[in-house]
Amino acid sequence: MRRIARISPVAWMVAAALAAATGTVSAQDKKVTEPEIRYQAGSSPLGKEEMHQNINPKAPPMTKAEFDQGRQIYFQRCAGCHGVLRKGATGKPLTPDVTLARGSEILKTFIKYGSPAGMPNWGTSGEMTDAEIDLMARYIQQEPPTPPEFGMADMKKTWNVIVPPEKRPKKKMNKLDLDNLFSVTLRDTGEIALIDGASKKIVNIVKTGYAVHISRVSASGRYLYVIGRDAKINLIDLWMEQPDNVAEIRVGLEARSVETSKDKKYADKLAIAGSYWPPQYVIMKGDTLEPLKIQATRGMTVDTQEFHPEPRVASIVALHDKPQFIVNVKETGKIMLVDYRDLKNLKTTEIGAARFLHDGGWDASKRYFLVAANESNKIAVVDTKEDKLAALVDVGRIPHPGRGANFKDPKFGPVWATGHLGDETIALIGTDPKGHPKSARKVVRSLKAQGGGNLFIKTHPKSANLWVDTPLNPDAKIAQSIAVFDIKNLDKPFEVLPIAEWAQLGEGAKRITQPEYNKAGDEVWFSVWSAKNQQSAIVVVDDKTRKLKAVIKDPKLITPTGKFNVYNTQHDVY
Repeated sequence: MRRIARISPVAWMVAAALAAATGTVSAQDKKVTEPEIRYQAGSSPLGKEEMHQNINPKAPPMTKAEFDQGRQIYFQRCAGCHGVLRKGATGKPLTPDVTLARGSEILKTFIKYGSPAGMPNWGTSGEMTDAEIDLMARYIQQEPPTPPEFGMADMKKTWNVIVPPEKRPKKKMNKLDLDNLFSVTLRDTGEIALIDGASKKIVNIVKTGYAVHISRVSASGRYLYVIGRDAKINLIDLWMEQPDNVAEIRVGLEARSVETSKDKKYADKLAIAGSYWPPQYVIMKGDTLEPLKIQATRGMTVDTQEFHPEPRVASIVALHDKPQFIVNVKETGKIMLVDYRDLKNLKTTEIGAARFLHDGGWDASKRYFLVAANESNKIAVVDTKEDKLAALVDVGRIPHPGRGANFKDPKFGPVWATGHLGDETIALIGTDPKGHPKSARKVVRSLKAQGGGNLFIKTHPKSANLWVDTPLNPDAKIAQSIAVFDIKNLDKPFEVLPIAEWAQLGEGAKRITQPEYNKAGDEVWFSVWSAKNQQSAIVVVDDKTRKLKAVIKDPKLITPTGKFNVYNTQHDVY
């Protein structure tokens, strides 16, 4: 995670004045918080891809070496907000028709000081030198380079069946309790650690793509699918004597989501993955990852009805009782219900929700799917029985639920909860339209936690606790601790647990992220996430007593972030 320094009041005033003069910030724009900047300004693997330099004679001159350096910096620091093609995503457009009119001096000031609309202060924070700022001011006046497409032929070149299905075990060959196995992302090493939930020992370190974003489990519980930000999928057979890779494929140049078919008739038959670039999803054979069907997501936005050239696939979930995938398309704000029974005659129900769709999860009944439209500050509720949008619920600033958390509010009945990147609130949304109609599909309670920068919120059907992390908060004390609420008494103040302190590590950021339960629901695991060259750990807390139970340390446990318990992931328990 890159350091983003605090932006000084003087810098904000300078940038705000320039923004007003150039018309780049409207009266409705809000000052963006540091947690939002930390989250949005993430790196992209596309910086490593070779792209053609189309010289714009009106732009300041750049050598090929300068252009390549600018492209790498842009994809490391800017593409997450401004888009691959610089046409704007959560950030504003940076195409030549905009940037040439501003000119180099104004652009350099924006890059150096940032802006109240969310531009980081790359210069005054020390993240960029004056020379790099000058380079980037010239780069964004050039024509945006277009990364290559990635079609069926490209995918098949990367497809590798390491162990064919016929040579795999016919039964489970190890003594592991697979239901209580954890798949742990080792973000910066391109690996996952498989950790036994009982012994807390590492079973195997499996090579994967870079910065695995998510782990998903097949309907049977046999296969584990992981996808890296570089769009590489690894298929791991948990029945092997030592679980390991049996197939792999790259489905694009950048990606975040993978899922498997959960309907009983199609258990373990299919897998699906969505890409950030190219903007598309692909359906594959579940046991080999052979690509079968690619579907583009380019199209019109739900609000202004304008064509968007790079709508990224943010998250995908599978229905358990219907042969259907839910594909959430970020920039267009569309939710696609994909019927996978007949891939040659693919049937898709398109639901217009809100921009910019990101992550979400099921309510307790698994009839309603709730997904964050984060820059719209809304949660979209989909009725999967009726295949239609049930509601758009206004929530706080930049909701980021992960899968969310389901529990019974003492007053309002069943609710689903989300935290926020941009403020300290936890929104509780009613999910029981029959039993509690007055509470359904609206925020019934707003809790205040430690602060902005929340990424994940978690509880368990057997727990009375609601855990809220804040790893992106700029205050180290907040980022290194966890807030926990008593579900049975939500008016009671939250308790803060010093997870990083319990880990007893040396120097490092020690951000605490992604609470994850074991199968029994009596332990909560937390990642203590430091840099690649610093010690990290996993802290296990007794859910009932809220006391430290174990600390998992190992030289191989490098930059642990996401953790996925096999049983809870397989059955969508949260």
